Amino acid sequence: MCIYAIGDLQGCDQQLQNLLELIGKITPDAKLHFVGDLVNRGPHSLATLRHLRALGDRARAVLGNHDLHLLAVSQGIRPLHATDTLHDILIAPDRDELLDWVRHRPLALFENGHLLFHAGVLPEWDAEKVMSLAHEVETMLRGPDWVDFLRHMYGNEPSVWSDDLQGHDRLRCIINTLTRIRFCRPDGGIDFTIKEGAGAAPEGYLPWFDMPGRKTADVTCVFGHWSALGLTLRPNLIGLDTGCVWGGKLTAVRLEDRALFQVDCPQTLKPG
Repeated sequence: MCIYAIGDLQGCDQQLQNLLELIGKITPDAKLHFVGDLVNRGPHSLATLRHLRALGDRARAVLGNHDLHLLAVSQGIRPLHATDTLHDILIAPDRDELLDWVRHRPLALFENGHLLFHAGVLPEWDAEKVMSLAHEVETMLRGPDWVDFLRHMYGNEPSVWSDDLQGHDRLRCIINTLTRIRFCRPDGGIDFTIKEGAGAAPEGYLPWFDMPGRKTADVTCVFGHWSALGLTLRPNLIGLDTGCVWGGKLTAVRLEDRALFQVDCPQTLKPG
C-alpha cells in the first residue's frame, strides 16, 4: 500500500480535491497522511473537514496548531482572529461530529520508518519517546476533561523540556514542541518568535532538525508548519508546507520513493 504524505491544507479544499485527483490517477487506493493544520486561513475549512472525515480509513491526520485553535475557539476559550476562517464550522449542523473527529486525531504517527508530526521534535526525544509523549496529550484530548485541558493549553512556558515536568506544564511543553517549534537550543529550549526561514535562527539556536545528536535522525521525520522553509527533502527529512494558503503549492510526497506531486494554489492571504 502506497502512502502519500500531504502538507498543510489550511482549509483549501479545492486544492485538496485537485491533488487527490492527481494522486488517484496513479494510485487509486493510496493511503493519505496529513501533517496537520487541516483548517483555517483558507476559504473552505468546513468543506475540508467534511472531505477528510469522509475519506475514512484511507486518511490519517495529525493535529496542528490551527486545528487545536479550532477546538479552543469552539469552546469559547480563545477568540476568533481577524484572519480565521472557522465560522462555517462553528455554525454547521454537523459541528459536534466534526469537532469530535478533530479531537480524536493523533499528534504523531510512526509507520514504515516514517515519523510524522506537524512542527518538530526536541533533540533528546527518539521516535519511541515522541509517540509516548504524543499519546499523553491524545489521552487528555479524547477524555471527559478535554475542555478543561484546553483552558491550560496556551502559553510559552515552560520553554525547556524536562522529564520531571508534570501536569499541565508537561502537556503544554509537548504540544508546543509538536505543533509550534521551529528553532531550539542544544538543551531543548524553544524559540517561539521567529517564523522566517532556517537562516533566521536566533543566536544559540538552530532549526530543530539541524541539532547535532538529534535522536530522531535514525528515522525519516515528516512535517509541515514552516511555510518559509518550503519543500525540504533530505535523506531523513521531509518538509511539506509549501505555502498553499499564501499562493504557493499544495504538496504530496509518496513516501516509498520520494515521488513529488504538487498543485498550484491561489493566494488567499498576503504576508504582513
